[in-house]
Amino acid sequence: MDDIIILSVLIFAAGLLYSSVGHAGASGYLAAMALFGLAPDIMKPTALLLNILVATIATFQFYRAGYFSWNIFWPFALGSIPFAFIGGTLSLPGSFYKQVLGLVLLFAAYRLFQYRHSAAADSGKPVPVIGAVLFGAGIGLLSGAVGVGGGIFLSPLLLFMGWAGTKETAGVSAAFILVNSIAGISGNLASVKFLPDVIYPWAFAAVFGGLIGSRLGSRRFVNITLYRLLAIVLVIAGAKLILG
Repeated sequence: MDDIIILSVLIFAAGLLYSSVGHAGASGYLAAMALFGLAPDIMKPTALLLNILVATIATFQFYRAGYFSWNIFWPFALGSIPFAFIGGTLSLPGSFYKQVLGLVLLFAAYRLFQYRHSAAADSGKPVPVIGAVLFGAGIGLLSGAVGVGGGIFLSPLLLFMGWAGTKETAGVSAAFILVNSIAGISGNLASVKFLPDVIYPWAFAAVFGGLIGSRLGSRRFVNITLYRLLAIVLVIAGAKLILG
């Protein structure tokens, strides 16, 4: 029971912090579950389901606040959805899955350490459709295979290339994560049978955190120190997975 409560708290924190920047928290959920030694067969579908719940909330909040661009979203989604489905059908060997997931968590930690909240306006650079479709396909395949939504890869790409400002990146990423997570879990519906009995308190924790975080993120700034703390958790979990 103590483990369930602690894990619920960590899931709540991940949902709150990630949703404030348009993400759904999969890497945070996976890190928390890795720290408690859950099996990959449980981790992947659980993270994707929690992702769907929180991404739905974040998408609504950022869309309502006016931070969503269909022109940026659709080419990435066009490439990612079928490949996220394909990735979802893949069942990586346990040891290999842990290595790949560990690297993804370390990258997510790096992104959190680098995060700077800015109200900068969009640069107005057009998104190349073919390039966006190809990027989306790669992100979708990796996301579906590992059990994340892909926002940790899409967000830095949009910002680095100057295709979107901070807030709009969050809005597009939230919707991208939503469709990717649905496609990923649809690719392997059989994995849903591995959802743990305690999914309900975890789902409540994720939704509650997502409601608070997405509302804060779409309207005001969030304390950067909290992201640094979460990044430390991701580093510990990532190292634990890689080093065994």
